[in-house]
Amino acid sequence: MEATLNFIENPETASMPAVSMTENGQKHIARLMNENEMKGFGLRFGVQGGGCSGYSYLLEFEEAPQDDDDVHTFGDVRVFVNPLHLQYVRGSVIDFKDELIGAGFHIENPNVKRKCGCGSSFDV
Repeated sequence: MEATLNFIENPETASMPAVSMTENGQKHIARLMNENEMKGFGLRFGVQGGGCSGYSYLLEFEEAPQDDDDVHTFGDVRVFVNPLHLQYVRGSVIDFKDELIGAGFHIENPNVKRKCGCGSSFDV
């Protein structure tokens, strides 16, 4: 059972698309799905409780969307967003960065009010 999230949607982001993805993010996700023989799968994107600032991002592969999910397509990549999570992630950009200090997914979320020092959690 999913916990109820108490948050009032930011009027500044209400008209933004739920999520977008950079070309680099698309390429990396498509490569991962191909390498792991996950043809037809999509990426579940949302939030979950945890971390020192309250929330962390949920990024995991799923075979199909749930009936009420918002589904967004970027090239060969589908992203599934639970409607309960939209108010937390609306306007987010999913990117993949491969930098000298490490590689990984980077989320730019206009709803974030503060991030923890390690960068793995946030508050809205």
